[in-house]
Amino acid sequence: MTLEVCVESFEDALIAAQNGADRIEYCSALAVGGLTPTPGALTRMPEIPVPCFAMIRPRPGNFVYSATEIETMTREIAMARQAGAQGVVFGACKADGSLDTEALKLLCDAAGGLAKTLHRAFDVTPDAFGALETAVSLGFDRILTSGQKTTAEEGCNMIADLIARAQGRIIILPGSGVTAANASTLRAKTGTSQLHASCKQAAATGEEGRVATDGRAVRDLRRAMDH
Repeated sequence: MTLEVCVESFEDALIAAQNGADRIEYCSALAVGGLTPTPGALTRMPEIPVPCFAMIRPRPGNFVYSATEIETMTREIAMARQAGAQGVVFGACKADGSLDTEALKLLCDAAGGLAKTLHRAFDVTPDAFGALETAVSLGFDRILTSGQKTTAEEGCNMIADLIARAQGRIIILPGSGVTAANASTLRAKTGTSQLHASCKQAAATGEEGRVATDGRAVRDLRRAMDH
């Protein structure tokens, strides 16, 4: 199985990779759901020993973006590509929660041959199966989802249905609340071959707002997935 770990710093990326992560989702500000890494952080990606996908999200809050914000996101994609990212992670919705197909096409075109993950903007869409078909038609490689529930374990029935509906056309990547304790349950109930986790530890005193990667949690999850 493939383990993707989301991190908010270069140091945390190294910790995740050293403890069994196969791929990194590289972000800043995980406490608000993850934003685009800073330019300086992006330049460190070639030093990370596993494939690295860059989050492309210009601000916290909802996923309804103006034309100006979409233009910013296309520039961030270009920066990530130049810095050595092997993939990018993004999403965009309309006010009713449905995927913003026009905006997503612009972003997918900007990403070109980079791997493309539709992030959990998918989980606010009112029609999950319709959104799945939209993601396939736009050329996304994977969808990160909790099955439209708070955690992937709660949403495992929907995740299983999405994997069945996808029929191998796109990867369904379960994420949210994934730990060593529920990895085997998620695999058994959904048939997934990949998992996404933050493996975070409590912030130290004076580091409120910081989401640090727990190497032991990554290692335990890796072990659970392998067995």
